[in-house]
Amino acid sequence: MKKFKRIFCIVMDSLGIGEEPDAADYNDVGSDTLGHISDYRTDFVIPNLQKLGMANLKPLKQVPPVEKPLGYYATLREKSVGKDTMTGHWEMMGLRTTKPFVTFTDHGFPKELIDELEKKTGHKVIGNKSSSGTVILDELAEEEIATGHMIVYTSADSVLQICGNEETFGLDELYRCCEIAREITMKDEWKVGRVIARPYVGKHKGEFKRTANRHDYAVKPFGKTALNVLKENGYDVVSIGKINDIFVGEGVTEAIHSESSVNGMEQTIDEAKKDFSGLCFVNLVDFDALWGHRRNVEGYAKEIEKFDVKLGELLQNLREDDLLMITADHGNDPTFHGTDHTREKVPLLMYSPSLKGNGLIPETDTFAVIGATILDNFGLKMPENTIGYSLLDSLN
Repeated sequence: MKKFKRIFCIVMDSLGIGEEPDAADYNDVGSDTLGHISDYRTDFVIPNLQKLGMANLKPLKQVPPVEKPLGYYATLREKSVGKDTMTGHWEMMGLRTTKPFVTFTDHGFPKELIDELEKKTGHKVIGNKSSSGTVILDELAEEEIATGHMIVYTSADSVLQICGNEETFGLDELYRCCEIAREITMKDEWKVGRVIARPYVGKHKGEFKRTANRHDYAVKPFGKTALNVLKENGYDVVSIGKINDIFVGEGVTEAIHSESSVNGMEQTIDEAKKDFSGLCFVNLVDFDALWGHRRNVEGYAKEIEKFDVKLGELLQNLREDDLLMITADHGNDPTFHGTDHTREKVPLLMYSPSLKGNGLIPETDTFAVIGATILDNFGLKMPENTIGYSLLDSLN
């Protein structure tokens, strides 16, 4: 018998809360996304996260813990190898990744890959290096517009990104080229986690702006996840933001595209006003994409504060038989070296208006407690060859 009719799982993309025990293997010793953001600020206005126990779980310089948090909270460690978006989300739903996705950060993509991409798309490739998306547009977008060439670049993540001007290159052509790139990069030696279409507008350096028509072409999950089990058993699985791309539609019954993290929270609030039975799974990417990778501490802090305002609205719309879970998929410390994700533990805050108890749940050794708890709530079992165990009995 299910305890909660609806579960809302919100991923604050990259909100790590301190280095993992194996952080040295990733050159990430000393990383602490939330802690360092707090240290940077003289004030930090997050009353709703505070009420849910965030400062009880993670000491923050200017946000004191509360005597009676609204719910339960835990620190989660990652069992998979890696520190990217797909690895984190897949593990939440039961999949343990043992081989990290390949990256091309240091030297760009190999000539053989680029040659094949040029041949199959009909576009000459320019760029082919690790770069910030805004920097490479200022450097090469005017050339792309003038020549019809195609900007290809990567980052510290396992990604191949292609830029296309919406007016001159065209969205359909950009998506076509990305589909070709996805097919090419399915070879083991070239297998990136995601190919990303990066459309933009503007005509001259300094005025280029990326649009919300981004599309991610991810590798399909290598096995069944908790999402598949929910869908197969007739439950709703509503994805908001990047979730549908991350799971390539597997186990999703309805996919909602977000233009920003604030928009994603507004969409989540709208879903809370509807009637459904199952899971609403939300990814809020701006923390990571706009602020973490760009090492913008103030921008990240303000994004958390904007999230907290919307969180307050969501809390007002939760029903007695709803469960809210707030977590993250990895770290991306904006005070740290480089521009890569950071290997960090993540928070898990859990709240329902029906809960009578509150407090700390012991640290877990995997993110997969999330998917296992969700399935346990609906009387379902995790698929074969998955990991994770339920925390449902801890919620009183």
